[in-house]
Amino acid sequence: MNKVISGFLVASFFVLQHSANGQDKKMSFDESWGRSYTVTKAINGYGGWADKDHYLETDASDRKTYKVHVKSGKRELYIPIPTNDVMVFVKDKDIYIKYGQEAQKKVTDSPNEEEQNPTLSPDKKHIAFTRNSNLFSVNIATGKEVQYTNDGTDVIYNGWSSWVYYEEILGRPTNYKAFWWSPDSKQIAFMRFDDTKVPMFPIYVSKGQNGYLEETRYPKAGQYNPEVKVGFVKVEGAPVVWASFNEKDDQYFGQPYWSFDSQSIMVQWMNRDQNNLKFYAVDPETGSKKEIYNEVQPTWINLDHDERITYLGDNKHYILKSDKTGWAHYYLYTLDGKLLNPITQGDWQVNTLAHVDEKAQIVYFTARKENSATMDLYRVDYSGKNLKRLTFGDFTHNTIMSPDGKYFITNYSNVYTPNRVALMDNQGKKIKELADSKSENFNSYKVGKTEYFTIKSDDGKFDLPIIVTYPVDFDEQKEYPVIMSIYGGPDAGTVKNTWKGTSNQYWANAGIIQIACDHRASGHFGKQGVALMHRNLGHWELIDYITVAKWLKAKSWVAKNKLLITGHSYGGYMTCLALTKGADYFDYGISGAPVTSWELYDTHYTERWMDTPQDNPEGYKNGSILSYVDKYKGGLRIMHGDLDDNVHMQNTIQLIDALTDRSVPFEFMIYPGSRHGWNRSKVAYDFRERARFYYQYLLEKPLPKEFN
Repeated sequence: MNKVISGFLVASFFVLQHSANGQDKKMSFDESWGRSYTVTKAINGYGGWADKDHYLETDASDRKTYKVHVKSGKRELYIPIPTNDVMVFVKDKDIYIKYGQEAQKKVTDSPNEEEQNPTLSPDKKHIAFTRNSNLFSVNIATGKEVQYTNDGTDVIYNGWSSWVYYEEILGRPTNYKAFWWSPDSKQIAFMRFDDTKVPMFPIYVSKGQNGYLEETRYPKAGQYNPEVKVGFVKVEGAPVVWASFNEKDDQYFGQPYWSFDSQSIMVQWMNRDQNNLKFYAVDPETGSKKEIYNEVQPTWINLDHDERITYLGDNKHYILKSDKTGWAHYYLYTLDGKLLNPITQGDWQVNTLAHVDEKAQIVYFTARKENSATMDLYRVDYSGKNLKRLTFGDFTHNTIMSPDGKYFITNYSNVYTPNRVALMDNQGKKIKELADSKSENFNSYKVGKTEYFTIKSDDGKFDLPIIVTYPVDFDEQKEYPVIMSIYGGPDAGTVKNTWKGTSNQYWANAGIIQIACDHRASGHFGKQGVALMHRNLGHWELIDYITVAKWLKAKSWVAKNKLLITGHSYGGYMTCLALTKGADYFDYGISGAPVTSWELYDTHYTERWMDTPQDNPEGYKNGSILSYVDKYKGGLRIMHGDLDDNVHMQNTIQLIDALTDRSVPFEFMIYPGSRHGWNRSKVAYDFRERARFYYQYLLEKPLPKEFN
């Protein structure tokens, strides 16, 4: 990892510092939790561009949006130019359409069935949607419907995702949508799912006198996946053309990508083991396919990779994003699958494409290059030459480029610098500072200092990134309890060198050390680091978290029996693992919605890292919380939503069963009506209970009245 210094050497560069003069106030309860401004102030918002020469500025005082000229600075009220923008939506189960300021118009009329995911064709003449697991479209002008499929049932879905695709491959933002218009509006590609063999998982809903079951076809590790076909239909209606894949094969399909001329579609295919990714160019007229890309890795490949393919407007090339070298990078390919050259390379990670200037053949992108805990904007030629950093300093930059790529706005900060905003040109020259959220009162408050630094892993191979907030008036002669906040999932690090707001200051005032840390497979060390998790989830994560725990407890100012670890979902899993397998190093834990045994989680996510339970029984055993309950010593609070359709409450119930059989103390909370996150009505209660736990076990005091 580039330019990350181990240990406390870097601390002096990344510390929230204040002059001694005037530091006599501590933040109140409301100030700490951000309910009033103190060390920071509200600043104008900069959310995008009106056009290539004007950025948008939302005034913090009047909440109005203005457009500002990048050169003259002239500011005028932003009034969007009236357009013929069309909005389609579902209301009372039917589809409505609205043109600009005109009145809404009802397009469909099916009072007993609900239309789903209405999607306007690019030419704005048709709306595609699903109803009762079948795919339809409607002609906006005539109201004529075309039904493309007729075999939809409670286990067969056309254009509507099976749960595991919705959750893990196509993504929750799709709202189960699994169909795609061609650019010329003449065809629709869709996926057909057959869940017949996928096991049903029941979730009991306790509402009403008798309650009821919510049933989902949920494939758990090693079980049957849905059978999937990729089909194509003409907008006017015709027999479905199926891509020439065998739906009986054990396989996955990623999101397809239409070519610009609508003559072919790129289909992503992956084997069940998830270590072989292929792209096929499929002819929607015949369904025939041609392999144009083939990638194999010894561990796994992420099918849900953001920006897998970015087509270029010349209709001759695409940019591929891949971590096949052990680090995520961009590559330039021809449409027929010929690699021209890497665009980026090295022991660092690209993040997202910000802009592609096709005329100048320059790519603008963000990356974690200078430091894995920060983000910067760069530019590089298509050839991979002339790489240049455009942002500055030891900051994390969130950038928005102008439509023509000549300018960008950056919102930047680090652990000791509150958010600032600057206008830049595409050569990296700062045109002007736009805003600074640092308050005039910044130096008037006593705050707990925050540091970013790294410590060596036990084997000396990795510099583990850490952010610590110390108590106000920190005194090395005293002992303090510690809250360690983690997530821990593969390639999902949480340590970022950014401004942390003031919410950490409440616990700093209360006398608690707060620490966030990441392990070797969290993404800071590229895919080569993440790949260490292959077939052994929980192993290296816990080793590195124990390293941090031992580092903490070796300090004279850390209370030896008051280290609390907390996390949700994968973080809940790691918390439970720390309180069982790692019980010699961790004293308390608050675990939200944990996976407790990996055979209880879904196929695509679990098998990506672990392979199947049939192929890797030892790995599943070693990664299960249930294998270590005999080591549990106490101090754990577990929370779960009773309607969690992602990590089923079954996970927590099996752990509770094991703990109660051993007559050991723990706390357990069910949040009724809650999914993987808590229902809004439960959030305030959860906030107070978490604070109560900290006060009871770490501070040994009653909960202050402010929390009520």
